[in-house]
Amino acid sequence: MNAIDTALRKREAEGKPIRVGMIGAGSTGRAIALQLGTPALGIRLVALANRTRANGERALREAGFESWVDCSNASKAASEIQLGRTILTDDPHVLTSCENIDIIVEVTGSVGPAARVVLDAIDHRKHTVIVNAELDSLLGPLLKAKADEAGVVFTNTDGDEPGVAMTLLRYLRTLGLRPVAAGNIKGMVDYYRNPDTQSEFARRHGQDARKVTSFADATKLSMEATVLANATGFKVGQRGMYGTKCDHVSEMATTLPADEMLSHGLIDYALGAAPHTGAFVVVHEDSNLKRAQFSYNKLGDGPFYVFHTPFHVPHVQVISTIARAVLFGDATVSPIGRPVCEVVSMAKKDMCAGEILDGVGGFSAYGLVENSKAARVENALPISLSEGCVLCRNLKKGEPISLDHVEIPRLRLADKLFKEQLGRWPTDLSPGGANDN
Repeated sequence: MNAIDTALRKREAEGKPIRVGMIGAGSTGRAIALQLGTPALGIRLVALANRTRANGERALREAGFESWVDCSNASKAASEIQLGRTILTDDPHVLTSCENIDIIVEVTGSVGPAARVVLDAIDHRKHTVIVNAELDSLLGPLLKAKADEAGVVFTNTDGDEPGVAMTLLRYLRTLGLRPVAAGNIKGMVDYYRNPDTQSEFARRHGQDARKVTSFADATKLSMEATVLANATGFKVGQRGMYGTKCDHVSEMATTLPADEMLSHGLIDYALGAAPHTGAFVVVHEDSNLKRAQFSYNKLGDGPFYVFHTPFHVPHVQVISTIARAVLFGDATVSPIGRPVCEVVSMAKKDMCAGEILDGVGGFSAYGLVENSKAARVENALPISLSEGCVLCRNLKKGEPISLDHVEIPRLRLADKLFKEQLGRWPTDLSPGGANDN
């Protein structure tokens, strides 16, 4: 972090701040704009794209921008940015192709449109930060591979739990420790919450009811677990994780299965545990002498020890991710190769053939994290592809939804990319196959 601080101060002093183009002006986008509008040291928000102009204007106004310039092409945007002006547009291509933008921050929460933005940014050799677990959990491995081929950074963000956990995990590895598990701290999980049950909470906090439904019904939790699994290579012990209920996150040292942590690493979550926010990493130490030192420093008797970060503030910590990507070509949290986990769709209620699934945070389905091989054996329907799918058979509440159970809408980019991802890393479905994850 000291290196980031020093580098950003140098950029600020030289009058060469990192130029950010952000796509999306929902509640998360507005919060990020508010933070960047301070402005952050050595970083400037120079352009915003949003399909609804009024929401884009609101984001800039709340962030303290007094004026902005409408632009419909990248060359004009580049000229205006050079003059120190801020750009507003409804066309994300203006930002992804603008030569005076260093990095794209994608904050739409969509899948197909966001994938198109990321691909366009990669084509134009732009680093890309996605604050978008829906997209990353579905297509992160493929998009990361394409970014690598183009020589640019593709990353999810610090501040969201996978980034918080990965930042801590990488720090612990730097210290010579061995991480064997990582995950979120979660207050509650109820698979059967829906936009009606969550409407009042959403209203009080100025959030979208479907968005907060995905927080409550385990879908977002599972997406974040998948992002972390794909970045670490750790697996889940069972569909949906163990989700041990405990008083304090430190109890995860003794409640997670030791053999699984040591054999392949685990992604999981602590339920209802203090400090009630943030992320944790479990490390293993087999040296008696080192364990004695940990005991002396009040970390317990081991051999497993929990380290945790007791906060996560995405709209603030994204600044670290932006800086790391541009200054050091470093991804905060991104896949290391083939998919390790996926988020599979589960029926939220009894449904009949002909019903149309309403996607993430809706009334029809919730998502649970599963190891990729198990998901592919079942030909599971990824929750991020579920919206608009038509059921071809009756389903019972709690039943897994397979791609064989639905008719998928035609000509969707996300479906095409998912097939491409499966083709790039085909799954060996034989028992004990080489990629048995």
